[in-house]
Amino acid sequence: MTFSYAEQIDQAMAALAEQQVKMAEAAKELQAATASATSKDRMVTATVGAQGQVVSLVFHTTGYRTMAPAQLGAMIADVLNTARADLGERLIETMGPFSGLGETLRASMTGGTELDELFAPLREMRPGYAETEAAEERRKRDRQEEFRG
Repeated sequence: MTFSYAEQIDQAMAALAEQQVKMAEAAKELQAATASATSKDRMVTATVGAQGQVVSLVFHTTGYRTMAPAQLGAMIADVLNTARADLGERLIETMGPFSGLGETLRASMTGGTELDELFAPLREMRPGYAETEAAEERRKRDRQEEFRG
């Protein structure tokens, strides 16, 4: 069963709209995300927000009062960095499915993927297409010359 170009475009646009909804949901979830870490001795717990900001720092005992300043500082830095790393891993995990989506779409619209055949007639209908293509080829050639020295 073959689809017309209009049907293929409709399917691609529907898939894009679905991805946009999923990305918006993921972004909203990540903006509200927090992560916590507790020191090995269970003395302090740090919670950080989506921008890496300190949301809370809770001391569970009074043992910190007898610690050397450098030791206390190192312990706090360690729990903050652990919490930030945990949040970073969650960010990577959440956004992983969207990795490469922009490049794929860009390549689809400008040529370079299996969707070339689908979008080629649309690109060719664009006013000034021939001039744009010629300018793009010159830009690519010039860029290659820059790298060759």
